Amino acid sequence: MDHQKLRESISETWATDVLPSLSGLIEIPAVSPAYDAAWEEHGQLRAAVEHVRNWVAARGLPGARCEVLQLDGRAPLLLVDVPATPGAAAAGTVLLYGHLDKQPPLGDWSEGLGPWQAVLRGDRLYGRGAADDGYSGYAATTALEAVRGAGGEHARAVLLLETGEESGSPDLPAYLERIAGRLGEVSLVVCLDGGGGDYERLWLTTSLRGAVQATVTVRVLETGVHSGLGSGIVPSSFRIMRQLLDRVEDPETGQVKVPEMVAPIPDERRAEVAELVALHPEVAVPPLPLLPGMRRASDDAVELVLNNTWRPTLSVTGAGGLPDPSVAGAVLRAWTSLRLSFRLPPSVDAEVARAALEKILTTDVPYGAQVEVGDFMTLNGWHAPAPAPWLTAALREVGDRVFGKPCQGLGIGGGIPFMEMLGRRYPRAQFVVTGALGADSNAHVPDEWLHVPFAVQVTEAVAHLLDAHARDGGPA
Repeated sequence: MDHQKLRESISETWATDVLPSLSGLIEIPAVSPAYDAAWEEHGQLRAAVEHVRNWVAARGLPGARCEVLQLDGRAPLLLVDVPATPGAAAAGTVLLYGHLDKQPPLGDWSEGLGPWQAVLRGDRLYGRGAADDGYSGYAATTALEAVRGAGGEHARAVLLLETGEESGSPDLPAYLERIAGRLGEVSLVVCLDGGGGDYERLWLTTSLRGAVQATVTVRVLETGVHSGLGSGIVPSSFRIMRQLLDRVEDPETGQVKVPEMVAPIPDERRAEVAELVALHPEVAVPPLPLLPGMRRASDDAVELVLNNTWRPTLSVTGAGGLPDPSVAGAVLRAWTSLRLSFRLPPSVDAEVARAALEKILTTDVPYGAQVEVGDFMTLNGWHAPAPAPWLTAALREVGDRVFGKPCQGLGIGGGIPFMEMLGRRYPRAQFVVTGALGADSNAHVPDEWLHVPFAVQVTEAVAHLLDAHARDGGPA
C-alpha cells in the first residue's frame, strides 16, 4: 500500500468533502429519543440518517449498498455494506460502528456558537454531535476509499450507524437480531465512539463501565401543607430520601454499598492504570474545572483512575418536587424525586444490579412512606479481549507511521452499549475502540468541538488497521 498516497487522499477528502457534509449534519437537531419523546414526529433522526446515507452513496465505493432500516417504533439505523477488495474475500467481516443521535443542547453556548450551528475556528469544528460522534461515518467511509485508492486491501466492511446510543441503545438488540444472518463471521470491530486524553496518539479503550439509571420518588402526603402545621408530625420526604440514599452509598466516602454493583478489578487493568499514570499523569486524571479549594476524592492518581473506570459510583443527576429557592415557600412538600445514575464496573450484570437497587429502596421504607422506583435505563459494561499478534503489530505500525508516538490503552468511565452486545455475539472478534474525542471536546455539554487534524489522523489509523486485518487478521 502506498502510504503517502493514503495520507494525501484522506487529507484531501476531509478538506473538500467531509467538512461541508459534517457541518450540514451538525445543523440537524437529531436529539436522541430519550430526550425527545416526539422524535418520530419531529423526523430529525431520520433526517440525519438520510443526510449521511446520501453522502456515502455519492462516494461511489464499488458494490456498496446503503440501506436505512427502521423497525416499528424504533429509531432508524443506517447500514452500509461494502464488498471486500479482491485479495481479502476470505478475511471475514469488519464491523465499523458509530452513532448519529445527539445529546440535547444543555445550557448556554459561548458567543458565536450554538448546538445546531457548525463553526470552524482554526482546527476546531464546533457544534453538537461533531465529535460525539457525527464524524465517525465519514471517517470510516473515507478510510475505506483511501485503502482502495492506495492499493491496499480491506475485508468486507459493514458500517453501522445507529440513532439511539445516547439513550442507551435500546433498539440495537432488535436490529442486531434482524441483521445477524447478513453479517457473516465478524473478525474485527472498529468503534469510533471513543477517544482519549490528548491529540498526540491513538487512544485505545480497554474497558467501559456499565450503568443503571432510575428515578426514585418518595411520597408522604396527598398534597403539601404549611410547614408550621405539618413539620415534626409528618416526616419530610427529603429526609426519608436521605435515609434511602444512605442505604446505597456511604455519604462520607462515596463507596457504593450495593453488593451486586461491585466487582473485582483484574490485575492486568491495575497494571495498565499504573502505567498510564506513570507515562501520562496529565491524561490519567483530567484537569476538571474544580472550584478554588475543592479537593479530589483521593490524592492517589491510580486510585482516582480505578474509581472512574472499575468502581461503582453514584451521581444524582436530577430532582423533582423541589421549587426554585427564590420561590420556595414555607411548605412541607408532598413528595421528592431524584434521578440516580450509577456507573458500574465493566463486568457487572446491569440487570442484576437494577433488581438489587429496586429491592433495597422499596423494602422496609422508613415511616411507611410510598416509594416508587422506575424509568430505568440499564447498560452493561465491556472488557476488551487481549489483542491478537497481528493487531498488536498493526497498532505498533499506526503509532510509528501516523502519530510518531505509541498507542496507549486506557479504561473509560462512560459506556458504549454496542460493545457489550457485540462481545457476547462475536467472542472471537478483535476489538478496536478508539475515536477523536478528547478530554476537552465538551461532549454532552456546551461548546462541543471536534479536533479536525486529529480526526484526520484517526481516519488514517483506521485505514492502516483495515489493510493489516485484510493481510493478516482474518478468521482464525
